[in-house]
Formats: sequence, C-alpha cells, structure tokens
Amino acid sequence: MIDTKKEQERDELHRAIWAIADELRGSVDGWDFKSYVLGTMFYRYISENIANYINAGEIDAGDTDFDYSKISDENAEEIRDDLVNSKGFFILPSELFCNVCKNCDNDENLNETLEKVFRNIENSAKGSQSEDNFSGLFDDFDVNSNKLGATVQKTNENLAKLLKGVNNMNLGDVKDHDIDAFGDAYEYLMTMYASNAGKSGGEFFTPADVSELLTRLGTVGKTEINKVYDPACGSGSLLLKAEKVLGHEAVRNGFYGQEINITTYNLCRINMFLHDIDYNKFSIACEDTLINPQHWDDEPFELIVSNPPYSIKWAGSDNPLLINDPRFSPAGVLAPKSKADLAFIMHSLCWLAENGTAAIVCFPGIMYRGGAEQKIRKYLIDNNFIDCIIQLPSNLFFGTSIATCIMVLKKNKVDNSVLFIDATKECIKVTNNNKLTEDNIKKIVYTFAERKEEKHFSYIAKYEEIKEQEYNLSVSTYVEAEDTREKIDIVKLNEDIAQIVAREQVLRDEIDKIIAEVEV
Repeated sequence: MIDTKKEQERDELHRAIWAIADELRGSVDGWDFKSYVLGTMFYRYISENIANYINAGEIDAGDTDFDYSKISDENAEEIRDDLVNSKGFFILPSELFCNVCKNCDNDENLNETLEKVFRNIENSAKGSQSEDNFSGLFDDFDVNSNKLGATVQKTNENLAKLLKGVNNMNLGDVKDHDIDAFGDAYEYLMTMYASNAGKSGGEFFTPADVSELLTRLGTVGKTEINKVYDPACGSGSLLLKAEKVLGHEAVRNGFYGQEINITTYNLCRINMFLHDIDYNKFSIACEDTLINPQHWDDEPFELIVSNPPYSIKWAGSDNPLLINDPRFSPAGVLAPKSKADLAFIMHSLCWLAENGTAAIVCFPGIMYRGGAEQKIRKYLIDNNFIDCIIQLPSNLFFGTSIATCIMVLKKNKVDNSVLFIDATKECIKVTNNNKLTEDNIKKIVYTFAERKEEKHFSYIAKYEEIKEQEYNLSVSTYVEAEDTREKIDIVKLNEDIAQIVAREQVLRDEIDKIIAEVEV
C-alpha cells in the first residue's frame, strides 16, 4: 500500500531540488551542482542536528525557552569540549546554517564567511575521536571556484541562492519526519545526475533496487548484524541499505567501507551523517583496498555488500608481496593484472565472518574465463564458499548496459551445492533503464532463501556437476532458458499446404473456364 502523505512529501522535496537547479541553470554544471547542493544540505543538517541536541538538553533541564541559535558565541564556547565528545564536532551559534542563511543577501563576503565556517567545523574535531570522519569533509565545496561564478559578486549571488534554496526545503525536524528527508534528497540527487553523467556518476552509485536486493540476500534469516562492510563503498548507498532494511539499531557495531576516489570518499562520509549515523558508528577510509586495506583491526564482518569496479587494472603479479597476502594466497594465484574482479572477491571472503554472508555484483566474464580466474573459481568451489550465482537483467546500472551477476559467498554452508538463478526477466523498463520491482526482489530472495528449483528460473548444481563443467559458473550453463518460439506442428502444416495447393488448382481451373468462354 502506498503511503500518500510520504509520497507527497517526497515529491515536494524533489520539486524543491529542481527549483534550485532552475535557479542555478547556466551557472553551475549538473555534476558540480550536485556537490554544492549536497554540501549545503549537509551544512544545514549538522547545524540543526547540534542545535536540536543542545536545545533538548536545556529544555529537559527546565529552560523551555532556550534557543542555541540565539545565544552568544562566548557563552557557547563553554560547552565546546562536551559537544565534541558527544557529537564529534562543534558549531558556534553565529555559524549555524540558519544564521548564515538569514544574513546571506547582505554579506558581501559570503564566500569567505562560508569558507571560515567550514574550516571551523572540520577543525573542531581535530584531536578528537571523530577527527578522521570530519577531516576534509567540505573539500569539494569550493566557495571560490569559478564554477560558481566569474566574479566574487556572481559567486556570492549563487551561494546565496543555494543557501536559500536548501533553507526552503521541507526537511522538517531532523528527528521527526515521515521520510528520511536528507537521505532521500541525497539519493534523488545522485540518481538525477548519475543517470545522465555516464561513468562519472555511475561508477559510485548503485541504484536503490540493486542495493535492496544485495542487502536482503545478505541478511536472510537475520534481524540484526554486528557490522556491515563494503570494500569499494563509493558514496555509501550499499552500506546504508543495511540500516534501512534491518533498522537503525540493528547494525550493532557500525558501518565500514573503503574508497579510492577522494571526492566519492567525502560524499560517503556526508551520506553517513545525512542518514543520522553517529560519527562513532562508521569508519570510511580513503585508500586502495586491494593494495592497502585499512580495516584489518575491524574484520571479520557479518555482512559484506559490494559493487566493485568491473575489470580494472591492479598491481597483481607485479607486486611480489601480494601472492603472500593472506587475502589472496589461499587460491595460490592472483587475479590477472588487467582484471581485478576476483581480487575483490578474495579480499571479501577473507574478511567475511564465519556466520556471515557476502553479496557482490560481478562482471559476467569472471564466471567463465580461463587461466588464473578459472583457478580462483576452482579454489572457491573446492572449498565450498560459493552459495549462489544470480544472473541479473541487463541495463540496471547507470552508465553501462551490461547484464551483471551477483555472487553470494558463505563460510558455513551445510552442503556442497550451488544455487543458480536466472533473473534476466525479473524487471520492468523505466525510461532507458531496467528496474527491479518489489515483486522481482521478493521472488529472487524467496528462491534464494528456500533454495527452490524452478524450471527455466533456478537450479541447484552439485559439486560434481560444476567440476565436470570445468568450474564454469555461468548461470546459462545450468539453468535452461525457456524456448519462447512458437511451436509448429510440421504434419499439420504439410496438410494445410496440400489443401491450399489443391484449392489453388481448383481456382485456376475455374479461371481457365471463364477465359475460354470469354474468348468464344
């Protein structure tokens, strides 16, 4: 059943975002615009978050008229240390979003004001436990960039439009709203620009329907997990889906991810805050996961969900240390230097908890190619780590039409079979892309959870069968595609043709008679 009120609020929010886009059209390119809107939303969010937190404490203490935004900066300084310990950051009343926005039209140095505010927010966390989560968060919000305007005056005009536009968004109280307003706006912006930004957008945004499927596959039979991890976390949409599917408190010990792209890394941390994840409940690192993994002290993880980059180059055999790395050495061979896909698989397997599940989007070629990739598949099958392979429909992702797969890994399997699911038809077409509906997701997850066999849809292959197929894991090898061609009865067709020929001869004879009579 559709929640009409929630849908109305969501539509209103999306219209507000478009209104800002219209205001800035021609001034700021779409992909840059997204970064500025998200940065401004983040600034509003943490301002309201900290002000509400302080106000609630004072109201509980009996001061019902207290308003943090109206007290002096000098008085606020007295609680700085306590706030950094509890919230991870500090903002002076004069530097709150509401106060800067109120004065933005009259501030001839608005760009300098915002630059100072952003640096002060980041610096407030220095030397505290939250330092890593706030360091460089506003780096992509360059208030002096010529992308915002050719002159300081034009830049400040556009900055004022941004502040007022985000201020007009009906985001409600940070803690009291029918939709996850900040998070929803984030996803809407990412989808809006990823869909027409090609690789620049698609490489770090996994569509919500695919995220939902991966998370539900990874949490079958569970109501809570200890930790969720993504080795190529992009903007964090996959990590946060665990919180949405299971509930805010159900991810007990937090969200962990690593991302090599600095811009995307900043987006991911912002996304965590916009989804109300406290600074001490997430750890996002910016490094090359395959060469320099940052979470050795945090593994193993009960849930691993990931959509790593397809067939990228990596050091592989050029780095003599990697063959002895405990993540890769068990297979006895490294993924090819030109195709790192199975290196991500081996990394995820190494850090997976004994009672955990990893659901990873894969490029289809890794399922059947020979050489080192075949040897790694052999290792995974011989040691009974692969639970399921799912063939997805084509055109699900932004920037690529490839029909990808999902590999589900487990360490505690009770038998040595692998479930293969052909979900290529489980989708609907929406504009230029395909999309998984709720029913599509339910069918795939039900088949996975119950390990059901269904003709032309799913098949359970025993170890011996897979070995006979030389460790080919392509779904089409095991699930017979349905023949949808029209079946023709040859005998009946020949009878029909014979009748047509006979009838044709009768007609010819009749025509000949008529012609003969006319000639006479």
